[in-house]
Amino acid sequence: MLRQILSKLPKKSSKTDSAESTRPESPLTQQRSNGSTAGLGKSSSGPKRTSSVVFPASVVAGIEPLVPFKDVPNAEKMNLFVSKVSLCCVTFDFSDPSKNTLEKDVKRQTLLELVDFVASGSMRFSEPAILAMCRMCAVNLFRVFPPYYRSNSSSVGENDDNDDPMFDPAWPHLQIVYDLLLRFINSTCLDAKVAKKYIDHSFILRLLDLFDTEDPRERDCLKTILHRSYGKFMVHRPFIRKSLSNIFYRFVFETEKHNGIAELLEIFGSIISGFALPLKEEHKIFLWRVLIPLHKPKSVGVYFQQLSYCVLQFIEKEPRLASVVVKGILKYWPITNSQKEVMFLGELEEILEAISMVEFQKVMVPLFWRIGCCINSFHFQVAERALFLWNNDQIINLIAHNRLVILPIIFPALEKNAHNHWNPGVLNLTLNIRKMFSEMDEALYLACLDQLKEDEEKLSLLAEQRKEAWQQLEHAASLKPMTGNTAVLVTPLATSIALKEPLASVAATSLPLSKNIIGAHRTSSRFKA
Repeated sequence: MLRQILSKLPKKSSKTDSAESTRPESPLTQQRSNGSTAGLGKSSSGPKRTSSVVFPASVVAGIEPLVPFKDVPNAEKMNLFVSKVSLCCVTFDFSDPSKNTLEKDVKRQTLLELVDFVASGSMRFSEPAILAMCRMCAVNLFRVFPPYYRSNSSSVGENDDNDDPMFDPAWPHLQIVYDLLLRFINSTCLDAKVAKKYIDHSFILRLLDLFDTEDPRERDCLKTILHRSYGKFMVHRPFIRKSLSNIFYRFVFETEKHNGIAELLEIFGSIISGFALPLKEEHKIFLWRVLIPLHKPKSVGVYFQQLSYCVLQFIEKEPRLASVVVKGILKYWPITNSQKEVMFLGELEEILEAISMVEFQKVMVPLFWRIGCCINSFHFQVAERALFLWNNDQIINLIAHNRLVILPIIFPALEKNAHNHWNPGVLNLTLNIRKMFSEMDEALYLACLDQLKEDEEKLSLLAEQRKEAWQQLEHAASLKPMTGNTAVLVTPLATSIALKEPLASVAATSLPLSKNIIGAHRTSSRFKA
């Protein structure tokens, strides 16, 4: 097939254009080249781990270069473009660098020439050219990743040095294909009405599947391409949002394993910023069915920054959603994970900066009950982060206007910290906040102090009554004679007397007991015989 295509082309020069050295790099190529040296400097110190990706098996024995675009008249350039793109549909095994080195280099030179041609924007792409381009990208990019072999049970922010990302051996080749696809979608010569027939739902789904790659460079390229596709093809926007929601659903409620959640949330953050007001019901459902449950997985630290940005975008669009978000965060509040608690407190501070007084009053009781628990945390970072909320002027203003409700809730936690907390930094912060409340409303502060003393007296009285009740029960049980299988109440005095018995008497009683057990065993064996 290739020889038939080549025979139809004018045979002039078999050498490819040497414009690679002078070719202006695209922003994506520059970003990827900088990222591979700077962003991944840690993993470049040792041998890179390569993934065993399954490539399509369309491999031929040889591949020949085509004539450069500059040697062809304008009328034939689009046909030559289709021929070059079809030539790049041949794939190779990059796990062995010594195989097909000449063919790989020819294909690489051809891809670079295609990138230059698309970037020039000299003519509009015909429908056969769009079809050939989509087919070439599908053959080169869409592939099957190996199944997960590492457990995803690591806690938030925990980075194991042994869990470095897997690097695809074909990345230098794939990077050019991604660059070509990005320029193709961004090109003003591409008619979106024609291209949407080939960049369809199936193409987008397979593109989304690639976000599960372990290579961060590839995920970054995919992020840019999907964002540009969302902007270019308006007809596909609802489908892209629905497909992203399905990925998040599967991650939260089924697998909790996906490598590209941070990048997908980053894309959705830019999508949310473009939502029209008032928000559609579909978008609100995405907030409380997708974004809020995304706080639950253990790996939330990997994508927490992007998740917080999306949540805050919704609150900025519609401030009435702030109380819904706070209730959702309290629902998924981590009880045994201190690092997640610190992150959640930081997100709460950002939400409280943007919340209105009406929405704040809806959630202030459960919110400050949880903050009080965090203040009493033995993990000093959690206690410190909770007390740092009082450094925010907006939060102090909200508390001051609602101090009659908030101070009685938070006061016992402050008093407990002031007397019992082990960390001096937490202790100093607690004392400063107590002083702030005292200066804010001294009468209320003293009333809370008196109420706390009354509550402590009631608790101590209840404890004494409980102790007396148990003593009465023990006394009544000791006077009752033991008959049959009646349960015996062992008092502390009887236990201490039993423990002081001499060892000789214990040995004397255990010897006939062992004889009785042996005799019973022999009798049972005779009975069975």
